[in-house]
Amino acid sequence: MNDFQQIADRVEIEALRTEFTDAVMMRDRARLAALFTPDGVLRMPDVPVEFTGREEIRTGGERLQSQWDFFVQNSHPGTIRIDGDTASGRTYMQEIARLLDGRSGQNFAVYHDTYRRTPEGWKFAERVYEVRYVDTTPLAGSAPAPDAPAPGSAGPGDARRAPGAGAAEASATGAPVDFAAPAPAERLDRAVAALRANGFTAELLDDAAAARARVKDLVPQGASVFTGASETLRLSGIAEDIETGDRYEAVRPRVLKLDRATEFDRIRRLVATPDVFVASVAAVTETGSLVIASGSGSQLPASAGGAARAIWVVGAQKVVPDLATALRRVEEHALALETARARAVYGQPSAVNRLLVLNAEPRPGRGTVLLLREAIGF
Repeated sequence: MNDFQQIADRVEIEALRTEFTDAVMMRDRARLAALFTPDGVLRMPDVPVEFTGREEIRTGGERLQSQWDFFVQNSHPGTIRIDGDTASGRTYMQEIARLLDGRSGQNFAVYHDTYRRTPEGWKFAERVYEVRYVDTTPLAGSAPAPDAPAPGSAGPGDARRAPGAGAAEASATGAPVDFAAPAPAERLDRAVAALRANGFTAELLDDAAAARARVKDLVPQGASVFTGASETLRLSGIAEDIETGDRYEAVRPRVLKLDRATEFDRIRRLVATPDVFVASVAAVTETGSLVIASGSGSQLPASAGGAARAIWVVGAQKVVPDLATALRRVEEHALALETARARAVYGQPSAVNRLLVLNAEPRPGRGTVLLLREAIGF
C-alpha cells in the first residue's frame, strides 16, 4: 500500500473517531450505531454493558443516555496501526457527567479499537472502553437552562431567573411545583418518546374513557388480572370492569377473601405472577422512567417483571422532568393524598415503605403505558 493510501486511511479513521464523540454529544444514537460494522461490538466492562450489532448499540445508547442530566466527552488522538483492510488503535477520553439521580463526577478512559474497511468506508469492528481514573466528587456546575442569559450578560449579584425557565430548573432548585396540574402537550410528547426509547409501549390518549376502552382491547378474555390499588383505576371505571363480571379471572377479589395470616403464601403467589397486571404509578419522568411507591410492596413484583404483561394508566399531572422531581412528587403530594384515603378505608396512615423505579423494559411488548392528556388519580 502506498504512502498516500496510508495517509488517506489514517485521516478517515481519525474522522470516524471524531464522529463517534459528536454523535454521543448530540445524542444521535442512529448515527452512532451506523459508525459500526453490522456485527460491530461496543464493550464497556466498567459500566458494565456490551452491545453487539447496530440495533443493540442504538437501543443500548438510548438507555444509557436517558439517565444523563448532562454529559461532556472530549476525545484525544491516540495510535492507529493499519494492516490492509483492518486496523487497530487507541483513543483517549476525558468525560464529565451528572446522572438524573444526582451522582456526578469525571473520569479519564481509553477506547481500544479495531477498525475494518467496508464499502461504506472505515467502521468500528469493536470498541472496548477502559476506565483509568474516576473522581466522584460532586460537580459544582450545572447545565444552563435553555433560556438562561449568555455567560457574562448578568452582572455580579444579579439573581434574576431566565425568562421561561422551566420545570427542570424548578426541580433542580427545589422550588415549588404544582404536582396536580396536567403537563402541557410538549412534555407529554417527550415522555412518550422517551418511554418508547426505553422499551415500553407508550400511547397518548385523550381521557380516562379512552383508557378504559383501550384496556379492554389489551387484556384478553379469560386472563388472570391483578389490579393494583389505584384511584386512577377506580375513578376511570377500569377496576370495576376487571373486578366484576366473568370476563377475567380477577385476582384482587379472590385475594380479599383469603385469610392473610393462614393463606399468605397463596396470596403472595397470586399477586406476584398474574397474566396481566393493571395499575397506575406515582410519577413518569420525561426521560422515560416509571416511579412506583408502595406501603406493603404487594404490587411491586408484578410491576417489576412477575406479570406476563403490565399496563399502567397514568394521568397527565404525573409527568415530571426527572427522577429527583418524581421522588419529591411521591413525598410531597401523593403520600398525603394516599394517607387520607388509607385512613378512611383502613383506619391507618399510608407510608412509602418501598419504591420501585423502572428505567426500561427489557422485554419488548411486556410493559404498556397509557398516558392521558387529562389529570386523574393521585
